[in-house]
Amino acid sequence: MGFALRRRGPSNFDRASDGSMTLIEHFRELRSRLFRASIAIVVGIALGFWLAEPVRGLLQQPYCNLPTSIGPDGQCKFVQLGPADVFLLNLKVALWVGLIVAAPFWLYQLWAFIAPGLHRNERRYAYIFTAIAAPLFAAGAVLAFFVVEKGLEFLMNFAGDDINTTLEVTRYITFVTNLILLFGVAFEFPLVVLMLNFVGIASAKRLLSWWRVAVFVFFLFSALVTPTPDPFGMTALAACLSALYFVAVGVAFLNDKRRGRGKEVYAGLDDDEASPLDDDPQPVSVADRTETVAPIVPAQPVPKPLPIERRYDDMT
Repeated sequence: MGFALRRRGPSNFDRASDGSMTLIEHFRELRSRLFRASIAIVVGIALGFWLAEPVRGLLQQPYCNLPTSIGPDGQCKFVQLGPADVFLLNLKVALWVGLIVAAPFWLYQLWAFIAPGLHRNERRYAYIFTAIAAPLFAAGAVLAFFVVEKGLEFLMNFAGDDINTTLEVTRYITFVTNLILLFGVAFEFPLVVLMLNFVGIASAKRLLSWWRVAVFVFFLFSALVTPTPDPFGMTALAACLSALYFVAVGVAFLNDKRRGRGKEVYAGLDDDEASPLDDDPQPVSVADRTETVAPIVPAQPVPKPLPIERRYDDMT
């Protein structure tokens, strides 16, 4: 008994890539992927609410490690101004944890919807940049956690013995999470530098010539966005961004060498410099003799068409 094999048709990715998917089908796919991403985020938030207490305890460590934060009973104390502040704070922490835990799934759904519209080399670059972006964000978050502890130690030393300092828990957690997010996003700047080089907008030599401006912009940016007035956080962020900039320029040099940039005929010339001219005279040889061209045969006159009744007989 023979069984007919069912032939599978093209996938949604193939149909979206070749343009055979209709606009309504695109909207249906977007709705389906948004629904799946929402389910993953809800599950992540539920897990985050279960982990809210340990995560909040981890975020409180920079302050609790200071000697001035320990109360008479030997415990780290915070202030709660409203009866529901801690509950709302746990919901906020659960939202952040849920987004981080469910990030691989909802980022995949977003990528699966966008990827069919990209070329193969563009998808390859997206994989590379995504693989670099996650460690850079994590490094920025770790640096922010270290800066919070040093910054709080610097600021708390200004309070005298006659002042009892106790931080409000909601404002403190908001301060720490904002600083972590800020440092994580700032550490993605080398990806912008690499993108300018990979698409051919700026060469590695040009990026290296901008290093003075880049370092000044890094220190100015760090001074404006760092919430603590101490110089430690500003200097740490600016120094790390400067180091990452030079690493990105080094990668840009390797990319230019791989692609053979800088070996063009006019690669060593400035934009306002004239191209070199060859002044050596070249001898001109005698041209070959041209043969006589035969006259063109005149065109024959077009015969006058016959009447319609003389071109066809009774059968045609």
